[in-house]
Amino acid sequence: MSPVPVRPADTQQRHPLVVVAGRPNVGKSTLVNRIVGRRVAVVEERPGVTRDRKELAAEWGGRRFTIVDTGGWLESADALDVQVSKQAERAVADADVVLLVVDVTVGLTEEDLGVARWLQRSGRPVRVVVNKVDSEHRERDAWDALALGFGDPWTVSALHGRGTGDLLDEVVSLLPARQRDDVGPGGTGGSVTGGGDSGDAGDRVGGDRVGAPIDPDRVDSTAARDPSIPRVALIGRPNVGKSTLFNRLVGDERSVTHDAPGTTRDALDTVVETPEGTVCFIDTAGMRRKSRTERGTEYFSMIRALEALDGADIALLVIDATAGITHQDQRLAERIAASGCPTVVVLNKWETVAVDDRPDVLADVGDRLAFLGDAPVLKISALTGLGVHHILPAVGTAEEAYHTRIPTGELNRAIKAIQVAHAPVGAHIQYAVQGAADPPTFTLFTNGRLAPTYLRYVERGLRERFDLGATPVKIRVRARGSGGGSRRH
Repeated sequence: MSPVPVRPADTQQRHPLVVVAGRPNVGKSTLVNRIVGRRVAVVEERPGVTRDRKELAAEWGGRRFTIVDTGGWLESADALDVQVSKQAERAVADADVVLLVVDVTVGLTEEDLGVARWLQRSGRPVRVVVNKVDSEHRERDAWDALALGFGDPWTVSALHGRGTGDLLDEVVSLLPARQRDDVGPGGTGGSVTGGGDSGDAGDRVGGDRVGAPIDPDRVDSTAARDPSIPRVALIGRPNVGKSTLFNRLVGDERSVTHDAPGTTRDALDTVVETPEGTVCFIDTAGMRRKSRTERGTEYFSMIRALEALDGADIALLVIDATAGITHQDQRLAERIAASGCPTVVVLNKWETVAVDDRPDVLADVGDRLAFLGDAPVLKISALTGLGVHHILPAVGTAEEAYHTRIPTGELNRAIKAIQVAHAPVGAHIQYAVQGAADPPTFTLFTNGRLAPTYLRYVERGLRERFDLGATPVKIRVRARGSGGGSRRH
């Protein structure tokens, strides 16, 4: 089965690419946070936190550019290290400027020298950034970085902001000639001054749409902020195949995939053109029970995933079909339902489920995820592409239903037909209006209270008549003389 035919979204405006590279745990993500002006990259004082490459919009001195945070580059035979290093290599291959970050408190290591040799072979413009230079007495230690072969080093403290303005002046001077509209509002100034790494973990990444698309056709991250582009978040437990599915959907090795659970640390946004239109896919970290979530990296990764879900228009709940529906899958489904966005259930690794066991798995979905209502259930293999072509049509249908608006006349004719087929006991729906979309929200004006079972019957009737599918539906009841009430689906 062939994968979904997608390609990177096109744009007339491409901003220069500045890549932050180096070995693990030298402060690359802290520097990215400082340049962007808020805490958008997960940071912790231990190696290996950043794995995927994350592209973010930045600006300095009136010049807009894209800053890329990469995982640590290592000359290693470890399978995960190799994948992380390949992500960094892909970013550097298209870079306009590379910032090689080293740690002054540790001094040069063999790993730093290995990164320098690799960057020399890349042929890209490189500036050495000596990080953690928090005071003048550290300045002299920074000159050891001359051995890397890229000229005088630039000394900074990414955590405190020391020296970052001078560094950015140098970066901007190396960028290619200005492109059309490559000037930010106000013409001068940047995101470093007054920004910094002091933002807490709750900074709304998903709401700001700061993720960026894939190379080689880089897209300005404003594409991901376009409210007309549906945002589809891949949600699930660790190690269920979200990143593998994400890479297949976007048609690029955009996320690091590995057998070890917890490989994805951050939420990655990628805008692509598909046969169903432009879509922004969001890969998120796997979410576990709070009692099993480490304080630190895993905690902030979970925060990013929840923010991505809250900012999403549609959620793909990815489930490992070989494990069946776990309690944590149920909890995640409840969290998605509470967010109010439509859900598409994706049973991954379906090809590895024994044929005799498949009916039991589907029955388990119907039983344990019954509260998701008519959410479509897709049986796929992200690894081989089996069934993946069904995802985009399901997403398109859910998106269309989510924005449905029904004329008042049609709605009331439907309500009348529903009551004729099965009249309520002790009350009557006199009139109905749709108060909002996203999701469809209906208010029923009645002459008495309606039983919850009858409201479910009305909801089912509206879904069938107006093809609302799996989208959430809110039904509010205004009962005359009873103070009113409401019901949310």
